[in-house]
Amino acid sequence: MMVRLAEERDFPGFLGLAAQVEHWFGPMVEDAGFHDAVRDHIRRNAALVAVPSEQDTDPDPGTDLLGGLLFGADAPVHHIHWLVVSRQARTGGVGRELVRDAMHRWVRGPADVEVVTFGADHPGASASGARVFYERLGFTPAEAVAPGPEGGSRQLFRRAVPAGGPA
Repeated sequence: MMVRLAEERDFPGFLGLAAQVEHWFGPMVEDAGFHDAVRDHIRRNAALVAVPSEQDTDPDPGTDLLGGLLFGADAPVHHIHWLVVSRQARTGGVGRELVRDAMHRWVRGPADVEVVTFGADHPGASASGARVFYERLGFTPAEAVAPGPEGGSRQLFRRAVPAGGPA
């Protein structure tokens, strides 16, 4: 697996990933706002993708993304805006590598990195493993935030990065 900056050619892959999680996050594939957000992150070099290693030299990886991440580098508070790992790649370290790359690429301490994920009572909290995933990466649960577009509860998770760089 290789993590790299996303390119416009990866846009269909982001839609493919979104289709796999719309039941948890609400409609995205047909949502113009989501399209604009993905394209904006790609243009600003604030989007990462994970691709299979055999695609390292492939000039057109198509839609075979293992995962994707949209990041907001607004120091000293940074935001993981969106992180999805494909069904077939979950539990294989793809999400961890995407977050690790984002932290090393964009975060210099002292800083905080925040992400909004499922509230403890949301059905996706256990099924997706998102809360446990972020806790294993050193994020801690913080305040509740507005419900997601599908009406489910959401919670902010935060990770402090000490002076001198990413953890």
